[in-house]
Amino acid sequence: MKITEISTKSALVRSRIPGVRFVINPYLGCGHGCRYCYATFMRQYSHFNRNSRWGEFVEVKTNLPAVLEEELARKRKIGTALLSSVCDPYQPVEREYELTRQCLKLLRSYGWGIQILTRSPLVTRDIDILTYAIDARVGLSIPTDNDRVRKILEPDSPPIESRIETLKQLKAKGIRTWAFIAPTLPMDPVKLHRLISPHVEYVMIDSLNYKNQVKHIFREEGWEHALTPEYARETREILQKLFGGQVGRESNR
Repeated sequence: MKITEISTKSALVRSRIPGVRFVINPYLGCGHGCRYCYATFMRQYSHFNRNSRWGEFVEVKTNLPAVLEEELARKRKIGTALLSSVCDPYQPVEREYELTRQCLKLLRSYGWGIQILTRSPLVTRDIDILTYAIDARVGLSIPTDNDRVRKILEPDSPPIESRIETLKQLKAKGIRTWAFIAPTLPMDPVKLHRLISPHVEYVMIDSLNYKNQVKHIFREEGWEHALTPEYARETREILQKLFGGQVGRESNR
């Protein structure tokens, strides 16, 4: 993994995500190396890794907490910030740099709402901050119940079982939890519902949008059916029926 320290001019970026005014991305690149990742376009903003393979580099915005504090101090209105939209805020380098943790402390001190989306159990490290935030919600990305699928398509990400356990721990501490079932990878939707439902307030669902990146893998594994519009529609319908009122409005797109 190539790690480069960089500086950034901004921390809070305007968001088009429903219910979220701003996003914060402490890192450019992601060590989880998901084969289907939609954020590979971020390479074009790199001065060091434009030709690098996604998942093999991370650029660390070392001054981001200082920039964030300056921006929060200037804001007249309190908002909500999501960590993160084009990286995992708890990818492996976060254990050393703690940029996400520093950002959470600042958001809490300024009374901002906090949304988190991650694949990593490392988020439990920051329970001490999240417990006392004005409005904190933590989402775990869980696109399948099958850890073999995870190993093939998300080779460097935490196991599915550990993500479920993370939801359990967060909920036990009174933190609002949700799950992002996206993209809908090959799965047993009934089993996935059984694993997730008791531990979340709501779920969001979305389909696989960048099929060309993984088409060859799906064919090699005999998963061609999971690339079809029929699979996406049927899986969504089954999940929506199973989760019922737990399905968030954003997933009805």
